[in-house]
Amino acid sequence: MFDYMDFGLDSGENGGASYPASDGPYIPEAQDCMRCGMCVTGCPTYRLFQTDAETPRQRVRTIEKVLRDEAIGADERNHLDNCLQCRACETVCPSRMKYGELFDLARHKLTQLQPPSWLAGLALRLIEHKNWRRSLLPLLALYLRSGLRKPLRASGLLQKLNLAAAERLVCEPALGGLAGVFPVGKRARQRGRVALFTGCLAEHFDRATLKAAIKLLNAIGYEVVVSEGQGCCGAIHQHNGRSAAALVENNIAAFYALEVEAVVYLASGCGAMLSEAEGADSETAGWFRRSLRDINEFLLEHWPEQLQPAASNLNIAVHEPCSQRNVLKNAKAVYALLAKIPGVNIEALPDNQTCCGAGGSYMLSHPDNAQQLKTLKRQAIAGCGADIAVSANFGCAFFLNAERGETDRKLMHPIRLLADRI
Repeated sequence: MFDYMDFGLDSGENGGASYPASDGPYIPEAQDCMRCGMCVTGCPTYRLFQTDAETPRQRVRTIEKVLRDEAIGADERNHLDNCLQCRACETVCPSRMKYGELFDLARHKLTQLQPPSWLAGLALRLIEHKNWRRSLLPLLALYLRSGLRKPLRASGLLQKLNLAAAERLVCEPALGGLAGVFPVGKRARQRGRVALFTGCLAEHFDRATLKAAIKLLNAIGYEVVVSEGQGCCGAIHQHNGRSAAALVENNIAAFYALEVEAVVYLASGCGAMLSEAEGADSETAGWFRRSLRDINEFLLEHWPEQLQPAASNLNIAVHEPCSQRNVLKNAKAVYALLAKIPGVNIEALPDNQTCCGAGGSYMLSHPDNAQQLKTLKRQAIAGCGADIAVSANFGCAFFLNAERGETDRKLMHPIRLLADRI
């Protein structure tokens, strides 16, 4: 039986149930950790460092201290910050501990005590403000075409400014917006109207996937609306200790104003955040959660029998992002949707349970750890024997595709593979 005194909590009359601390915030289920160790082997940082300090069960102890307003040491803070927030521990925890919720609460408190660097703050502001972001994109495109990349990297200036990891991810952006209405073509009968959630960075750096989604939704009979008022889902803000409430409210209001049957998202990372979103108005927030749909699930549910993709003999490896595997738990839809293509062979990518290292902004804040996990994932892709690998999360594909070697396979969203065969 679990000893609450050993964990630093007194079970008292509550018998271990969640309760408000006498002098602190409400702590949901932290005391339910049984220290059984089931979360250890699936933790990506434990895989890298092989130390107990880099495990969820030890981080829960640190989180408890933070939420109880107890001081933590520099080492404890570093081990906590090393967490990728992949939430693999939640899927195996016998107590069903809400680790993600606990982590976000602790990170929020720590951020209030020690605000992030000016560079991190600026990056979050750019993500928040669509017009600011768009105004910088032409400069980014100019930089990529100018030939300055190689000498700037060699100068060492990027390392001094802590921009080296970000610069390695830079690729050609789409400069124009995608707002508007995309009607069903003459060959298809209109069955309904849906809104497309584009995300913040994906709108400019994953335009091909957005166009593939519009093509497929039109092909199955749905008019697509892309709201100009939508913005970032707020996941990066929340996981970095900032409030995402304003971003969530903005998206709920933007989509609630539309007459649509569903709000369809493409990136599982955004979907995971939006599916857990709560708005100030419970009615509109409830509508939003009910209307939110994963693109793979929506296409699978509404796919018309007469729409037959062209046959292919491809061997496809499916990468299951942490947000899809551990939070949304809907990875099966990708396999079922790709099976619509006659002749393909579909397999799960080996070692799918291990995070790729992207982790939202983790690839920027912890580039060394992220790079090690990226190497493991690229080795899995190279060794699986597949012709192509797919991933339903923009962040994972963006990170894994950056600076790949000539022999490395490029990941793409599964719906791009399907759209090419319509």
